[in-house]
Amino acid sequence: MIYLEYVIAAAIVVVLSMKASDYIDLLDKNTRLSGAFLGGIMLSAVTSLPELFTSMSATVLLDRPGLCMGNILGSDLFNLGALSFFILLFSKSFAKGRISKSYRHVAVVVLLIYVLIALNFAGILQLRVLNLSITSVLIAMIYGLGAKYLAVAEDVASDEDVLGYHSASSTSLSVKQIGFRFFLASVGIIAFSIILTYLTDQISVKLHLGQGLAGAIFLGIATSLPEVTSTIALFRMKNFNIAVGNIIGSNLFNFIILVVADLLSAGSGVYATLDHQIENLLLFGGIATILFWVLLRIRNSTTQLVCSLGMLACYIGFLLV
Repeated sequence: MIYLEYVIAAAIVVVLSMKASDYIDLLDKNTRLSGAFLGGIMLSAVTSLPELFTSMSATVLLDRPGLCMGNILGSDLFNLGALSFFILLFSKSFAKGRISKSYRHVAVVVLLIYVLIALNFAGILQLRVLNLSITSVLIAMIYGLGAKYLAVAEDVASDEDVLGYHSASSTSLSVKQIGFRFFLASVGIIAFSIILTYLTDQISVKLHLGQGLAGAIFLGIATSLPEVTSTIALFRMKNFNIAVGNIIGSNLFNFIILVVADLLSAGSGVYATLDHQIENLLLFGGIATILFWVLLRIRNSTTQLVCSLGMLACYIGFLLV
């Protein structure tokens, strides 16, 4: 029964996420808001709500910091793996799509955060001040730099216009109505994300899984469903700029969730639980982020193919290892 409840809750999150991405696309077509802002900040923040509330629930309510760390690192790796799959699926259209150059800088910031967490686990950045790790302080500072790059990311012409597609985003809804429905979808995502946390904890106990592995698989995948479903919808709309901004923005936002969870946690914080699954997540996640940067830096078909296959291999490699 618990597995059925998990699937139902995850399915509801998927549906709500698809609606949220539809409303973001409508805002992109019916307002003067930057597509980079909508995808990199607004949509990525909403699709990261499951990670936020599941991580807080796992750390504060369940006192399972390993679930939190596995959730965040697992979500980021899964996001890049899923993005690479859709790039391969839509390879010809994506190659012609226009992507904001600022996302490269955000990828560098995300990579630096991976390095900081690795240094913490290596025993170099383990100092805690006022119940907050120095690692979290540094992550928060670097996050501000990444958020700045997202906020000033230059907008690009609509991919639908560039590729000759007609937008299906016309609507009789007003901007205020679109915004309100987007808000309702966001609230629903929050509620069912919290439910997913409790179900995942019960499944991990039932299957005798480590916190890192349970967080990476059951929480990491489930809480990444909003990013994945939004990416599918946006790729089908040929809105690659918002889709890519959503993924890298979500990956960045996830790390500030780690800072919040560390602040609210008791004892040694979210970095206390280190197992080989967490080490593997750091390794494969860092490699996938480097490949993502290369993919954005060198826009040709060969690089796109190699980097996409490499990112996908990183996630598969984690599962196999």
